[in-house]
Amino acid sequence: MTTTCFSHPSFTSRVVPVIVLSDEAQAAPLAHALLEGGIDVMEITLRSGVALRAIEAVARAVPKMHLGAGTVTRAAEVAQVINAGAKFALSPGCTDALVEAVRKANLPFIPGVMTPGEVMRARDHGFTLMKLFPASQAGGIGMLKALGAPLPDVRFCPTGGVSTDNLRDFLALPNVAMAGGSWLTPSDALRQGDWKRIARLAREASTLSAGV
Repeated sequence: MTTTCFSHPSFTSRVVPVIVLSDEAQAAPLAHALLEGGIDVMEITLRSGVALRAIEAVARAVPKMHLGAGTVTRAAEVAQVINAGAKFALSPGCTDALVEAVRKANLPFIPGVMTPGEVMRARDHGFTLMKLFPASQAGGIGMLKALGAPLPDVRFCPTGGVSTDNLRDFLALPNVAMAGGSWLTPSDALRQGDWKRIARLAREASTLSAGV
């Protein structure tokens, strides 16, 4: 098989908010709050019925935001998230059908991996940036250190178990490009429209990640 080097999403933040929305009206003000806090990327997951409409809302109203679609698990969803306005996609795993779909669409894609074999298989498909998921269950920082020696050409976005308490430790690893987490967008803050709180959390995460 001839491998293709997939392009990586282009954004400056090393912290990727992982977002589940229950109301698409929350999407644009949330994006503005994250930008105010210094985070220029967001992953809206396909875990709710409003996800595609939320992606459309951000793409239309907040063009400065680097907008990703998360929890993309089926090939048919690739066209859907592109049509909604997503500029890249992430998945908890990696299947041949998904790889074929993102390759045909020329969509930057971060596949999910959990084991060395999955990392090697994704690399054979042309990926050098992968999502370690769920990071804590996969071994967290210890696993990332262990993967770094035999697979030094691969970088990761650990997601699942990342928090303010361990963010800097994750980002300090040489094979960690960025880290994802849901703590930046608490469900109660979303329900209450507390955008100042979310901007503050984003600012704190930006400060923690600076200089690491």
